[in-house]
Amino acid sequence: MISSVDRHTITTSDGVTLAVSSAGDGDAIAFVHEFSGDLRSWAPQFADFQAGYRCIAFNARGYPPSDVPTSLSAYSQERAADDVAETLRALGVGKAHLVGLSMGGFAVLHTAIRHPALVASLVVAGCGYGAKPSEQDAYHAAMNREAGHAEEIGMRAYAEEMGAARYAKLLRAKDERAWKLFVDELAEHSVGGMARTLRGVLARRPSLWHLEEQLSKMSCPVLLVVGDEDTPCLEPNLFLKSVLPDCALCVMPRTGHLPNLEEPARFNAIIGRFIASVTDGGWERVRKSFT
Repeated sequence: MISSVDRHTITTSDGVTLAVSSAGDGDAIAFVHEFSGDLRSWAPQFADFQAGYRCIAFNARGYPPSDVPTSLSAYSQERAADDVAETLRALGVGKAHLVGLSMGGFAVLHTAIRHPALVASLVVAGCGYGAKPSEQDAYHAAMNREAGHAEEIGMRAYAEEMGAARYAKLLRAKDERAWKLFVDELAEHSVGGMARTLRGVLARRPSLWHLEEQLSKMSCPVLLVVGDEDTPCLEPNLFLKSVLPDCALCVMPRTGHLPNLEEPARFNAIIGRFIASVTDGGWERVRKSFT
């Protein structure tokens, strides 16, 4: 669990209340969770980073105790990015290092496109499911089917299915206790909120390849992190590496889709070194040495 935190609520410009946790002082790091997680998924990162940074995490709309809007129109990739920006502004943060995993990785990329002045740097982890143009139609159809399936079987059964899926198997192999907590916390989610997230965000988000022009203009430092066993994300990360102007790629060995939970110490060391190098100017010095 995250301990020694301040808990807040903020209200977005379209009237949705989001649950927010923050801890520590210093430069802000905002953590944005993946589809099957919530702000509690970042407990290992809060524990490490709150001594030197102001750590912020929030539950996306549709994830209690944040509001669960009943209208599908309240859910979109653009809205997810705006929720990141509006959370930072509501907390008085002028600029933050953004760390996003999977669905959260897409969200922070879109935040950097839509709200670049708020972004000190990006860590984009496990990003890429369904991102290739050739996969878009099949992926979007699959996400709509997944939403109906979740609604049909209910949240507990759906959580157990996701826990047994390939992308969570490495977490279970490495840390049974962390895997069980992952499943139990997932079972507490709103099946309606997750279904509308699937239909409104995952089933509608654009291909990364279709964002090439916007991505090629991003000026902030970016660290891509992907597990070598997270096969669907490998090619999208190579694409992002080729397009983003100020970007490095880290491939974590024997790691799947949940690197922050599978290998928390290693993940924290990787992103901590990146953020420190951005802050102390080392990142820029190295970049200039080969440009």
